[in-house]
Amino acid sequence: MGQKKKEIKITPIKKGTVIDHINSGQAPLVLKILGIEAGTKMIVSLVMNVQSQRLGKKDIVMIEDRELNTKETNKIALIAPNATINIIRDCQVVKKEKVHPPEIIEEILKCQNPNCISNDEKEPINSKFILENLDPVILKCHYCGMELEDIPKAIKY
Repeated sequence: MGQKKKEIKITPIKKGTVIDHINSGQAPLVLKILGIEAGTKMIVSLVMNVQSQRLGKKDIVMIEDRELNTKETNKIALIAPNATINIIRDCQVVKKEKVHPPEIIEEILKCQNPNCISNDEKEPINSKFILENLDPVILKCHYCGMELEDIPKAIKY
């Protein structure tokens, strides 16, 4: 007798957020950006490397009882520019939007130039980056002009 192929089903959430179309392998970083760590009490489903017509492979994150704010959505847009945010209420999608990095990003990132004025602890200046390109995402510091080389490392958690 042949073995039956088992399918793993993920229970849909009743209320919360589904982040879809995350680049394959980036879901753990999305969780980190959102401050969701191992041992959390909230219900979180993480699906990685599933088939996607648009991306080839993608990740999905589902968070029960939490809706993302604009600052969180902007952070996700920086590392997953193809992501879609779905707000779920009563098991129904009530809002669906594609993320878009804002043209000006303030306070979310840390400039990688140690000599940048935004890194001077004596100066109360918030970081500010300008979106130079969307695909791939290229950001330049407003103050020193340095281009960010590693956006995930520059994100303030």
